[in-house]
Amino acid sequence: MYLHLGQDTLIKIKEIIGIFDMDKATVSKRSRNYLAAKEKEGKVYNVATDLPKSFIVCHRDGEEVVYISQLSPQTLMKRCKFIQKISYI
Repeated sequence: MYLHLGQDTLIKIKEIIGIFDMDKATVSKRSRNYLAAKEKEGKVYNVATDLPKSFIVCHRDGEEVVYISQLSPQTLMKRCKFIQKISYI
């Protein structure tokens, strides 16, 4: 199953490592350094047209990639739960 991150971007749910709140996570220096390192590697994909609210870390093709989304982490988690519920039907 796939999760819609916004702006016509879909990712496989099984590839998701974590969904993080941009405001809360970037308070930590460790999180800021992680995002900066991924940006430097070219592994950050910004799919937000508005103010980014979350970032999603995924494991794809043997490496970690990060998506930045304008959707809140709560909205993304609700979508994941909904998708998991309908997959059992």
